[in-house]
Amino acid sequence: MSARIRLKKFGTKKRPYYRIVVMDNRAPRDGKTIEELGYYHPIEAEEKQIVFQADKVKAWIQNGATVSDTVRNILNKKNFSLK
Repeated sequence: MSARIRLKKFGTKKRPYYRIVVMDNRAPRDGKTIEELGYYHPIEAEEKQIVFQADKVKAWIQNGATVSDTVRNILNKKNFSLK
């Protein structure tokens, strides 16, 4: 099983919010998650938009999980280094 850190969509039409989750690479976007790492609310105020657990993200990356491009951009906004 290959794990991937990506977004899971919630909310209503024109009011989306996302959870940053670890999922099986083959699972559908809104399918079963392995672990939830944080959330991303694009509509909120800028300081409340992104919340995640950095230690868990690093642990998953060290265990071989890949990061989607969108999540990589979100983490970079918070100056989180993926290395």
